[in-house]
Amino acid sequence: MSIKFNDDKANKKIAEVAEHQEEESLQRLADNLGIPLINIFPNSVEGDALRLVPENKARGAKLLAFKLENKKVFIGLHDPENETAKEIIQSLKASGYEVIIHLVAEKTLERGFEEYKGLSLASASSAGTVDITNEALTEYISKVKTVADVKIILSEAIAKKDTHLSQILEIILAGAISTLASDIHIEPEEKDTRLRYRLDGALYDVLILDQKIYRLILSRIKLLSGLKLNIKAGAQDGRFSIASGENEIEIRTSIIPGGYGESVVLRILNPKSIQTTLDALGINPRLLAITKEMIAKPQGMILNTGPTGSGKTTTLYAFLRTIYTPEVKILTIEDPIEYRLQGIVQTQVEEEKGYTFLEGLRSSLRHDPDIIMVGEIRDEETARTAIDAALTGHLVFSTLHTNNAAGAFTRLIDLGVNPKVITSALSMAMAQRLVRKLCSVCKKEVKIEGADKELIEKIVAKMQKISPVDYKGVMWRSVGCEACFGTGYRGRIGVYEAILSDSAIEAAVRENPSEREIKKAAEPQNIFDMAEDGISKVLSGTTSLDELKNIVDIVTAD
Repeated sequence: MSIKFNDDKANKKIAEVAEHQEEESLQRLADNLGIPLINIFPNSVEGDALRLVPENKARGAKLLAFKLENKKVFIGLHDPENETAKEIIQSLKASGYEVIIHLVAEKTLERGFEEYKGLSLASASSAGTVDITNEALTEYISKVKTVADVKIILSEAIAKKDTHLSQILEIILAGAISTLASDIHIEPEEKDTRLRYRLDGALYDVLILDQKIYRLILSRIKLLSGLKLNIKAGAQDGRFSIASGENEIEIRTSIIPGGYGESVVLRILNPKSIQTTLDALGINPRLLAITKEMIAKPQGMILNTGPTGSGKTTTLYAFLRTIYTPEVKILTIEDPIEYRLQGIVQTQVEEEKGYTFLEGLRSSLRHDPDIIMVGEIRDEETARTAIDAALTGHLVFSTLHTNNAAGAFTRLIDLGVNPKVITSALSMAMAQRLVRKLCSVCKKEVKIEGADKELIEKIVAKMQKISPVDYKGVMWRSVGCEACFGTGYRGRIGVYEAILSDSAIEAAVRENPSEREIKKAAEPQNIFDMAEDGISKVLSGTTSLDELKNIVDIVTAD
């Protein structure tokens, strides 16, 4: 008769007895030292606490930082006499943290150490900052070819039970940066939540999130952005930054209440996107030469007009970078400061503290600036003060919300500016829109036919009176490939028009004119309007006719 032993069962029993004995021993130690004994479950370990102590040091010290509340850090220890653990605790205290110590079993500690795996994308994270390593960004850039790729990576991460919430948010952010998205939209609906990226001005679906993930991401975004978690029925605005190597990308957070939850928009302000030079904005050669002449003047005003998101700020920043020298003082009043410019004094409007565009403009004049940029002219007093500054030896750049260049003159009149001084101060009024550029890899040449042919040839006939046009009866359409993330477009470029202040405009302005009358008076200046400038970009293959029609009203343009 043979006896068969169940080694696995025996080993399991031995392990259970050993674990029970360890717990009893730890409990006696905890009672003697007056330190509580706890069992740390993985889902209670916070990533921000883990990041306070590197994994190799934590394992060597048998120590785990598992919770962080402001400057209070909760520590799990297996051996309070461990010298490395004592050094880590002293270091945390020296950094201003209040350390709360607990005893934990070694097996519990090992489960807690597994949570370090969820920190693979981030080297550090704290309220207001998310640090994404260059390696992580490089990895995503190599993986992400289309928005669909972001969907696959994000779906795989969510499907893993051990993926941390912070890692999911980091994937969303890294995916947006690698695809050059300008905004991230998180929009709750009746049963789920839609995640979308805005690429080159157009929104693209990324993934549908379940409500549990949405609520967790929302809370995380609020914490990072410095917003209140308990406010759900009101709008909130905040910000945080993404540090990657030497670059810092600011994220502007906007949250508003909706029918099914709070809608989130994260605007990505990547410093690289504002580095466009004046020559690369898309201004046609004749207008570019005029613009360079105007911004080189020692005084006067240049207004740039267009709707929100039309690239006005980018253009004004290009002006400032072009004319900046150490010999001149440039001061800006912005709402908000979107990008930092070296060598330029930038101030931000804070209306709740009384620092408005008007107050900023008045104050700036006492700082002896040569050049002033006012983010936007919104009211009569700001308009008059800006005009006065332009008339008294300052070069002033600013923006107005009007549809076209002619509208700048009529808008100033509507704001109460004396028509007799408008053209003395205003050197040039510009207007612009942004159109997506066709992907140079996959765009397709097509023959111009039908209604498109009739429309284009009508506009070309007007353009020929201003400048020769190379019209060959062909244009290009979007297709879509890996190089353009499947959209058919890559990047954006400006479509511009401008009106200069001359004797004809001066005479027209004094008669309280309409926009049409201003535009008629400007015809002898021989500058393309936006429809004509747009058609020139269609014929050169820079953009498509469909894209231009979506942005500029060329059908009814005179």
